Amino acid sequence: MSLNTRLLFALLGLPLVVYACMAILLVIQNDQKAHALLEERIVSASHSLAPRMAEALLETDIDQLDTHVGTFLAQQSVSSVTIFDNQNNRLLVRGRTNSASSLSSYPNTTQLVTTDDGWRLQVPLEAPTTGNESPTRAGWLEATIDTYSLNLARYQMIASLSLGGMLLGLCLFLIAFAISRYVTRPIEEANHALYRLSRGDYEQTAMSHNAVELNQLAQQINALAHHLQSAKHDMQAQIEQATSELQESMETIEEQNIKLDLAHRSAVRANTVKSEFLANMSHEIRTPLNGIIGFCRLLGRSSLDDRQRDWLQHVHRACDNLLMLVNDVLDFSKLEANRLTLEEADIDIVTLVDEVLGLHAPEAQRKHLHLVAMVYDDVPTPLSGDPLRLHQVLNNLLSNALKFTQQGDVVVRVMLEHYAGKHVVLNISVSDTGIGLSEEHQQQLFSAFSQAEPSHPRQFGGSGLGLTICRQLIHRMGGEISVESELNKGSTFSFTLPLQATHAGERSPELHLDGPIVGVHEPHTTTRNVLDHLLERWGAMPVALSGNAACDLLLISLDQDDLQPKALSHWQGIIRAAECPALVLVNGSSFELPKLDFPFKGELLCKPFTRSQLAASLTHLLVPVSETRALQSAPLPALPAANEGYRLLVVDDNTSNRQLLSALLEGPDRHITMAASGHEAIEMGREQTFDMVLMDIRMPEMDGVQATRTLRRISNAWSRCPIIAVTAHALNSERQRWLAEGLDDVIVKPIDEHDLNQLLNRFLGIDTPDSAPQPTKKPPSETSTSATLPVIDLTLGARLAGGKDDIARAQIKRLIDSLPATRQAMEAAYQQRNIEALLDSVHDLNGASRYCGTPELALIVETLETRLRTSGLDHAESLINDLYRAMDKLIAQRGTLG
Repeated sequence: MSLNTRLLFALLGLPLVVYACMAILLVIQNDQKAHALLEERIVSASHSLAPRMAEALLETDIDQLDTHVGTFLAQQSVSSVTIFDNQNNRLLVRGRTNSASSLSSYPNTTQLVTTDDGWRLQVPLEAPTTGNESPTRAGWLEATIDTYSLNLARYQMIASLSLGGMLLGLCLFLIAFAISRYVTRPIEEANHALYRLSRGDYEQTAMSHNAVELNQLAQQINALAHHLQSAKHDMQAQIEQATSELQESMETIEEQNIKLDLAHRSAVRANTVKSEFLANMSHEIRTPLNGIIGFCRLLGRSSLDDRQRDWLQHVHRACDNLLMLVNDVLDFSKLEANRLTLEEADIDIVTLVDEVLGLHAPEAQRKHLHLVAMVYDDVPTPLSGDPLRLHQVLNNLLSNALKFTQQGDVVVRVMLEHYAGKHVVLNISVSDTGIGLSEEHQQQLFSAFSQAEPSHPRQFGGSGLGLTICRQLIHRMGGEISVESELNKGSTFSFTLPLQATHAGERSPELHLDGPIVGVHEPHTTTRNVLDHLLERWGAMPVALSGNAACDLLLISLDQDDLQPKALSHWQGIIRAAECPALVLVNGSSFELPKLDFPFKGELLCKPFTRSQLAASLTHLLVPVSETRALQSAPLPALPAANEGYRLLVVDDNTSNRQLLSALLEGPDRHITMAASGHEAIEMGREQTFDMVLMDIRMPEMDGVQATRTLRRISNAWSRCPIIAVTAHALNSERQRWLAEGLDDVIVKPIDEHDLNQLLNRFLGIDTPDSAPQPTKKPPSETSTSATLPVIDLTLGARLAGGKDDIARAQIKRLIDSLPATRQAMEAAYQQRNIEALLDSVHDLNGASRYCGTPELALIVETLETRLRTSGLDHAESLINDLYRAMDKLIAQRGTLG
C-alpha cells in the first residue's frame, strides 16, 4: 500500500469513523428521550381523565363519558380509545382500532404495552372516595398509541446526520489529498532522482524543500550523486589502467604461448623420434636375437653332455625372456609412435581361445592348475576384427594369471554383451585364484613399467609393459579393460570388445550324438559344468558316475592324487567293470599320462583340452566309422541376387539432403526409398524390410537413435539390417554411444563417394568401380581464417553432388533460400540463451552446407558447432557474428548462380 493511500485512510477514515459513532449514539439517545416523553405525556393525560371517566361510567352518563374520551383522544399520537365495564364488556369505542383487548380481567394498575405495531395503554377507571374507603371500580380504559411520529423523527435525524457526514467526508478528502500531495510529491521527486542516479545520470539534482526533513533528504541525494560521479570517474580511470596492464599481460602471455607451442612441438617431434628410434632399435635387436634362439635350438639337437645342455637351457631361457621384453618394447613403441595398424579379418572365437589355451597348457600342466575356457553359445561366428591383437591380449592376460597363480584354476569366459544389427560387443574375462591385488596396486597396474610389488620382476619376471600394451590395444579396438581383485583371493581382468558381425550366424554344434548316456567324474566344478553343457549340446546325457549305472561312455577326470598307483588301480577296475568305452582326462602333461588298459576302447586326453579335441575323441569312441558325421560349418547369410536388387532406405528431414543422398546411391539394381522423419521410416519398416538404411541422427520429434531402436524391435530381419548414422558432426564419445545403441557405423557429411562405396561393399558386398580416393580432409581448425576461402565454389559443389553441376547449383540455391529463417531461429535461441535450440539450428545448417559448394560458410558453421559442443555459449559470440557475415555474403551472390 502506497504512502499516499495510507495518508488518505488516516486523514479521512478516522474522523469519519468517530463521526459515525457519535451520530449513532445521538440517534439512540434522542429516540429513547422521545419515547420517554411520549409515555409520560400519555400516562399523565390518562391519569387526569380517569377519575372523571369513572364517575361518568358509574352514573351511566354516556355523553359525559364520550366527552372525556374525546378529550383523551385529542391527545397527540392517540389513535383509538375503548371503554370497558367491570364485566369486561365494551361500552364505548372511539378512533381506529384493529384488535380487541387481550385482557381477561380487570387491570389493577396502569399498563403500557409496546409492540412493533404500536403502544397499548390500559388504565383502571376508579371513582375517588373520601376517607379510608376503597375506590369504586367502574371499568377500565384501553388506548392505542401510534408511534409513527417517533419513527419519522428518528429517520429525519438519521438523514440529517448522514448529510452532515457526507459534507464532512468531502471536506476531509480535500484536506487529506492536499496533505498527501504535499508530503508525497517531494518523495516522488527523490525517488525519480535516485532512479536517474541508478541509470548513471549524475547531472540533475534534487530540488530543495521548505520542510527541514525533506530538505535534508534532497541534500543527501545530491551528495550521493556527487559521490557516485566521483566514483565513476575513479573507476573509469582504474579500468583504463587495468585494461592497459591487461593488454601488456596478454601480449606477454601470447609471446609465452608462442614459445610454449614451439617447445611443445619440439617435444612432440623429439618424442616421435624417440618412439621411432625405439621401435627401430627393438626391431633391429629382435632380428639377431631370433638368430641366436634358432642356433640355440640347432645346438640343442647336437650331442652335448649334461653340463653343456644345462648351460644351453639357461641361454635359451634368457633369450626367451629377452625376446619377450623386446616384443613388449616394440609394441609399446609402435603404440606411442602411432604406427600400429589394426587389420580386419574373420575371427572364430572358439578356435582363437583354444589356440591361446594350447600355448599356455604346458605352464598350467606344470603347476597342475585347472585351465578352462567357456565360450557361451550365443556368441556368433565368424566375427570381423584383428585376430593377431586379440590373440596378443588374451595371451598376455593368461600369462599373467598363470604366473601369479600357484593353485586353483584359471578360467577364460567369452560372453555376448550386446548384439544389434551387424555390431557385436563381447565381454571377455580371465579369472584366477592367485595372489590378488590391493586397491592401491590396482590404481597403478596399467601404468608403463609398473608391477604390483617391486620384487615381482625378480620373482616372476616380466617388463611391466604387458598390461599397458593390452589397455592401449583394447582402446584402439574400441573397448575398455578393468580389473576386480582382492588381496590373496585372486583377480579377474575383463574387457569389452566391439566387433563387426557382417556375415555372422549362430554357431552350429561340433558334434551330433544320438543320446548316449555318459557317466562323468569331474571333481572340478567349473570343468564339470563345461563338460555337462557340451555333452548336452551335442546330444548326450551326462550323469554322475556311479557303480551300478549303465553308461555308453565313461568320462573320467584324474588329478595328481589319482595318478598314484593305488588310486590308479581303483580307476582301472572301474574302467574294466563298466564294459563301455572310456575317455580319461588327465590334469598333467603328456609325460605324466598313466598306462591304462581299455578293454572296450578308450583314450587319454591331457587338460586343458580344446573343444575340437573333445569332439574328436567322442566321435572316435561313440560313433562308428560308417556313421561318422561330418562337422557342419555355419552357413553364411546369402546376399540378394543381382536380379532382385538392393533395397536402400534414406531417412533425413531435409529435402535437399535426401535428394543428394539418393543421387549418390543411384546405381544398377538399387531401389532407393526416402523417408522424411523417423516416424515415417518406422511405418515403412513395418510394411517391408531393407538391405541398408542411411539414418540422419538429428531429426525433430524422433531422432535417428530412437528410430533405430524402434526398427530393431520390429522383427528379426530388422535386428540384422545395417543402419548407418549420417551426421554433420560427431565427437568420438558420440560415435561410441551411437554404435552401442545399435547403429552399425557412422559416416560424416559431406559424404564422400569413396567412403560410401566402401560401406556398400562391406555390408552388402557391392563391388562398385571407385574413383581414386580423395585426399584426407583436414578438420576445420578454429585458428583457420575464412577470408581465404571462396564464398561459392561450384567445382567443389559438383564434386560433392557426384559430378552433377545442376544438382550442385540447386543445392546452393535451396541453402541460400533457407538462410533467413535459419538466422532468425539462431538469433532467437541466442537471445534466450537456449543452447539446445541454437545447437539444433547450427547442426541443421552444418548438415546442409556439407553438401554445397560453400567453403567459407561450411568452415565457420563446423567450427561454431564444435565450439558450442565443447565450450557452450561463453565463447561463441564472435563466431556467430562471422557466420552472419558469411550468410550475408552468400545471399548477395545468389544472382551469380543463374
